[in-house]
Amino acid sequence: MTTKKKPKVYITRKLPEPVETRMRELFDAELNLDDRPRTQPELVAAVRSADVLVPTVTDRIDAALIEQAGPQLKLIASFSNGVDNIDVEAAARKGITVTNTPNALTEDTADMTMALILAVPRRLAEGSRVLTDSHGEWAGWSPTWMLGRRIWGKRIGIIGMGRIGTAVARRAKAFGLSIHYHNRKRVNPATEEELNATYWDSLDQMLARVDIVSINCPSTPATFHLLSARRLELMQPSSYIVNTARGDVIDEDALIKSLRAGKIAGAGLDVFENEPSVNPKLLKLAEQGKVVLLPHMSSATLEGRIDMGDKVIINIRTFCDGHRPPDRVLPARV
Repeated sequence: MTTKKKPKVYITRKLPEPVETRMRELFDAELNLDDRPRTQPELVAAVRSADVLVPTVTDRIDAALIEQAGPQLKLIASFSNGVDNIDVEAAARKGITVTNTPNALTEDTADMTMALILAVPRRLAEGSRVLTDSHGEWAGWSPTWMLGRRIWGKRIGIIGMGRIGTAVARRAKAFGLSIHYHNRKRVNPATEEELNATYWDSLDQMLARVDIVSINCPSTPATFHLLSARRLELMQPSSYIVNTARGDVIDEDALIKSLRAGKIAGAGLDVFENEPSVNPKLLKLAEQGKVVLLPHMSSATLEGRIDMGDKVIINIRTFCDGHRPPDRVLPARV
């Protein structure tokens, strides 16, 4: 009786210990113990030798890299919800299946989105710095001290009413916000009724009428700089933007100009156009209290990362057993 050979699985970043332990048990897994981002030459070597590549959003898996893959590489099992860093069409042409980890991050990302929706108008980061920068020495409460803006009764406009956008809407409704949304198509009537949500076919018209804009759409060629300089001009001077999706959905230079000019009141950003670099002008605006910046941590919970790892493992095992993996990502065109 022969033992089935374990597939060689190359994992580009360090994963939670329970996930790595399971990976080692099931596969011939090459781990990244020091969590150092893999260089492009290292990725080339990996696709030439591994049966399965497990990248994350920090790895650029473009057509040039995929073209160098050896014939043994048949699966790219991404440890991520989005796949905008992977050329799915090039993989399909090469006969490589791509999977992702949908649904694992929905609630965690929605929680952080709601946290930013609260943090920006209520000036939470500024208030925290008052105490830490002064080592606890401050003048005390007064009626006009650290005045922010109430969110109860305001209108939120959600761009992208998928799973995360819908989860944000449920939280926002509980905080007394009126739900408005723009999407490629309307959500089902039951969801609209549950949320008492107003659908806007025109993004321009919605932007001009809401107080808070929450970006929850994926990064695609169609959503690149969706919030352009022209669209930012449509927003009210008292309005806020929160982005926990992808940085390139906003024209970051135009956003900075709008914030500087007071054409919008503030922004909460967990993602940036040129990650991991952050525009120094945004850092300056953060010092001035006009933006709250987070280091791409909206999905960062232990539970969420373990759920993602479980999905990756299921996708690999299903594929290696000769079946279609549950989270296969199909190319737009081949």
